[in-house]
Amino acid sequence: MAENTDNTDNTEVYVISVAAELSGMHAQTLRTYDRIGLVTPQRTRGGGRRYSRSDVETLRTIQRLSQDEGVNLAGIKEILHLKAENERLRRANQQLREENEHLRATSTRPRGELVHVPRSTAVVMWEKRPARKRGSN
Repeated sequence: MAENTDNTDNTEVYVISVAAELSGMHAQTLRTYDRIGLVTPQRTRGGGRRYSRSDVETLRTIQRLSQDEGVNLAGIKEILHLKAENERLRRANQQLREENEHLRATSTRPRGELVHVPRSTAVVMWEKRPARKRGSN
C-alpha cells in the first residue's frame, strides 16, 4: 500500500514489502541494494525505507539488467551512475541553450567580427567603419 510520509507532498512512496512486490524482488534484496548504493530510498524518522515510483522503476531496471542481460552488480551500478550523469548533463545543456538563446535575443551590443592577429596571443574585435566621403581632407 502506498503511503505519504510528508503531508505537503503528493508523491507516492511504498514500504519495502510493497516495493519488493512491485519490482519482483525479495525485501532482503532491496535492503542489500540499499546497502551497496544501487537504490537509496527515502527514510522515515524511525529509519524505515520508503521507495518512490522512480526507485521501483530503478529496481525493475536492475532486475532486467541482472536477470536478462547478465550484468553483474558492479556493472549495474556503473550503468545507473552513467545514466544519471547523462540526464544531468542533458538538463544542463538544455538550460545553457535556453540561456544562450535569451542572451542572443536580448543582446544590444553591436555585432562585429573576431579577427585573429598572426603571431600574437591577442584576439581583437573588429568593426567595419562607415566609408569616408571622397574629397574631404
